[in-house]
Amino acid sequence: MLSLYGVEMKLVRTFGRSKAAAAALVETLEQRGAANTAKVEPVVRRILTDVRKGGDAALLRYAAKFDRLSKGQALLVTREEMQAAWEETAPELQAAMMVARGNILAFAEAQKPKEWTISPADGVKTGQIVRPLGSVGCYVPGGRYPLPSTLLMTVTPAQVAGVERIVVCSPKPARETMAAAWLAGVTEFYRVGGAQAIAAMAYGTETIGRVDKIVGPGNLFVTAAKTIVSTECGIDMPAGPTEIVVTSETGDAAGIAADLVAQAEHDPEALPILITSSEALAKDVAAEVKRQAAKNAIAKQSLAAQGAIFVTESIAEARELTNRLAPEHLTVDAAVDLKWVRNAGSVFVGAYAPQSMGDYVSGPNHVLPTGRVGRVRGGLSVMDFLKVITVQEYTRKGLRKIGPHAIALAEAEGLVGHAESVRVRMR
Repeated sequence: MLSLYGVEMKLVRTFGRSKAAAAALVETLEQRGAANTAKVEPVVRRILTDVRKGGDAALLRYAAKFDRLSKGQALLVTREEMQAAWEETAPELQAAMMVARGNILAFAEAQKPKEWTISPADGVKTGQIVRPLGSVGCYVPGGRYPLPSTLLMTVTPAQVAGVERIVVCSPKPARETMAAAWLAGVTEFYRVGGAQAIAAMAYGTETIGRVDKIVGPGNLFVTAAKTIVSTECGIDMPAGPTEIVVTSETGDAAGIAADLVAQAEHDPEALPILITSSEALAKDVAAEVKRQAAKNAIAKQSLAAQGAIFVTESIAEARELTNRLAPEHLTVDAAVDLKWVRNAGSVFVGAYAPQSMGDYVSGPNHVLPTGRVGRVRGGLSVMDFLKVITVQEYTRKGLRKIGPHAIALAEAEGLVGHAESVRVRMR
C-alpha cells in the first residue's frame, strides 16, 4: 500500500502471492455499476414515486430540500437570465465555450447516419430513413462544480439531430451553465436536479412535460433513477461517477498522475486506475499521484477509496484486464494500441492527449458509459437523438420474384396467414 498523505492507494500485483487478492478486486470492479446504484435505490424509488404521484408539489418539495430552491422561486430559468449570465461571462470563457460548441457540433455532424436505398432484386427497394426524436431531457449536474461543458455536450448533438423540444434540468445552475444555455439557444431550462429531475422528465408534472428520452451524466442517485425509469422513458446509458484507466508501459509518470488526479476530483466515488507491467512506472506514478493530489480533497478521497495500480505479469495481461474493466475513459501509449482496445467509452492516445481535453473541447462527447457498459456501447452521440427507420417497397414483379421464398419460410413456421398475405398479392 502506498501512503497518500494520510490516505492509501492500492498497489496490486496480479501474480505471485497477491494473485488471489487481485482477482477478487477485479471481480468487485466488474460488478461496480449494479453494486453502487443498489446502495441508493430505495431512496431513489421513493422520490420517483412521490414525484409521479404528487407532480409539481412533490417536485418543489424535493427541489427545496436538495437543490436549495427558494420559496416562490420559479423552476424555469428565463432566456433573460441566460442572456444576463452570458453578458457577465469573461470574454476568454465565452471564447472557450464557442470553440467547444463548434467542435462538438462538427463532430456530431460527421457522426450523422445517411439515408440510403438498395435494390436486392428487380422490383424491390429497401433502405433506411433517419428521423429525430420528438423530445429529449438533458441532465446537467450542478452539485460540486458548474458544468457548462455538459450542457454543450448534451444539447448540441440533440440540435444537430433536429430534436424539436430540448429540456435541460440542472440543480442550482451556475452563471457559467446558464451562459452556455444562452449560447446553445436553450429555451426550456429548469433549476432542479437529482432523482426528482429525472422523475419530472420521465413522468411529467404540471410544469415539466415528459420527454421521450433522458441523457446526461450524474451521481449515483441520478444514475439509479435513469435506470429505473428506463422501462417507460428512453435513456442514453448509465453515466455515473467518473472512471479512468491508464494502460501504459512507457508513459510519463507526471502526465499519467495528472490524468488520474483530474478524473478523481470529479466525485468521491470516482474510479482511478493505472494498469502496467512495469513496476518502475507503477512506483513513479504512485509518487506523482501522492504529490499532485496532496491539496485536492475530493481526489484524495476517491484515490484512497477506489484507486488502484495494477502491476501485471505481462503486457498481454495488462491489455486483457483493461478490456475486462471496460472503462469510461482510457489512455494508451500510442495509436498502435487501438488495435487491442475492444471496450472503452473514449480513448486518449499518447502523451499529449490529456483526458481533460475530451472533457471540454476536442469534440467527441464527454458523456460516456460507466459500470462496464462500455462493453456494449460507446459515448453519447448524435445517434442517441435519432431513429433509423427501415423502408421496403415492392412492385408486383418484385413480389413475384422473391415472394415464394417468404411463403416457404412462413409455411415452415406454421404461420399460414403470413403466407397468404404474400400469395394474395402475387395473383
